[in-house]
Amino acid sequence: MGQTTAGEPAVHPPSGTASDRSLPGRLSARLPGPVRRTRRVVWLALLVAACTVLAQWVVMTPPLYFDPYYVWLGARDWPDIPLTQWPFDEVPHQVTRIGLVLPARLVQEVLGPGQAAYFTIAALGGCAFFVGTYLVVRSLFGDLAGLASALVLLVHPFFTMTNPYGHEVTWSTGVMLPDMPGAGLFAIGMAALVVASRRTGRTQTRWLLAAGAVLASSFLVREFLAFLFLAIPAYLWLLRVPWRRNVTVGAPMLAVLAVNLVHNALVWGNPLAGIRSAAEHGGQSRDYVTRGLALRSFLRAMHDWQPLGTVFTAALALTIVGWAVTRDRRLALVLVWFFTLAVPLTVLSGVLDPNSISLRAWLVRYWFAVFPALLAGGFGSLILMARMLPADLVRRLRLRTLVAPVLALALGGTYVTYAVRAVPDLPRDTAWNELRGYLGDHRDIRLICADRRLAQTLTFYTRDMWGDPVWRGEIRDFPHYEPQIPRNALEGPMLYTRWRGQESQIAGGWRPSATDGWRLLWRSSDGVLQLWTPPPNAAHANENPGPNPD
Repeated sequence: MGQTTAGEPAVHPPSGTASDRSLPGRLSARLPGPVRRTRRVVWLALLVAACTVLAQWVVMTPPLYFDPYYVWLGARDWPDIPLTQWPFDEVPHQVTRIGLVLPARLVQEVLGPGQAAYFTIAALGGCAFFVGTYLVVRSLFGDLAGLASALVLLVHPFFTMTNPYGHEVTWSTGVMLPDMPGAGLFAIGMAALVVASRRTGRTQTRWLLAAGAVLASSFLVREFLAFLFLAIPAYLWLLRVPWRRNVTVGAPMLAVLAVNLVHNALVWGNPLAGIRSAAEHGGQSRDYVTRGLALRSFLRAMHDWQPLGTVFTAALALTIVGWAVTRDRRLALVLVWFFTLAVPLTVLSGVLDPNSISLRAWLVRYWFAVFPALLAGGFGSLILMARMLPADLVRRLRLRTLVAPVLALALGGTYVTYAVRAVPDLPRDTAWNELRGYLGDHRDIRLICADRRLAQTLTFYTRDMWGDPVWRGEIRDFPHYEPQIPRNALEGPMLYTRWRGQESQIAGGWRPSATDGWRLLWRSSDGVLQLWTPPPNAAHANENPGPNPD
């Protein structure tokens, strides 16, 4: 390292000169190249993680109901999770994902059973996804492509429009679900495979072992990612890793599977509990499904929810074109990655049997695991095809010094502006925090009734951030899809919201009204939540209130 050019000794300034003031820079310059690259990767990964936490804070989705809530309950009760009792008898696949349940339990033990712990778990899942995207794209096509890919995802509406009290598109950033952490772990494992392909000997062995362990961990978070394991021999072949190294990758994967089986046998009495719950998940879908619709699941997921989903279909098309032109193995790798998951997802979403749906692949979050591959392919194709341009044309257009950066900044600026302009309109959890303060000041209220979705989120806001109770009354819930409000839900104040996003309204559109004798007790400053007192003797009326379109 101590040379400026080949065979020419480096010149070091004498002690006491001005160059001594830049000693840290000189020491950094003397580090071996791999060490400098590793330090840069670590710092950039930390930057992406910090941006992830900041994005989650900006969005600040309140803890959501149903699937995330059941994972939270499972983590709270582990290892005594009663799979034969409600709600776990209806959603066993949620609580048998120990890759999500066990970290959630650990964070609850450290931070308490409150919103802070929920936020932390959601943030860790987001960091795994966005950092994993940076790492795998960076390992294939460099830091600039990796950072650009992470930025595209961070501000995309698929990852900001998450709040059903506002402009919901999907449940992602800030939500404790398996899709983002599972996809992130798989991307990190793929990055380790790519790095291993550039190493030899024991160093390669260590990277392959790490890759196997991380890839297997993604299965503990999201079961259907196991489909991606089928192509591991193809990944290694495309990366020119010797065939025998499949054993090196497979050994830690088998070890992780063994740990999972032992855990399931000890906790639930059946080593295959997780696999069985995942296999039995599905059935008749609430959505209209035909084989034709199921076959177009990817296009529907990318285009039916938000126009900027076109970014991912364009990236897929660009990857296919890029591979056809360049025949680069890295582009082949990401295409194998995409289609290895896309085929079973599509088939199981109704192509085999529209009346028995195992995976609802028209939902965006089912495709998170291929987003890193698509962005790697898109940016990689642009990079590789730009390098194929004749040198004289590049010089004539000044592509490397002016045109390309200006074009990239213009496109990037337009994309980011379009993607984030709706974020200030998101309600965040302002209403819920105000309700927490109101309940803390009105502990004389002993009962609150709410539809089950509101009731489950409310449990977080009857406690402070760390899980200590601020209100100790009863929460009485009822299914929102019942055609009429149950009579016992009229015995106390009712928490109400006019659902936005894609959620259906309470009792087919019923809402409390002053003309019907309801009295507004409290309302959040943004109008998202309301607390109403029912009419006198409403619970003893002959008829329960039904839909009220007014």
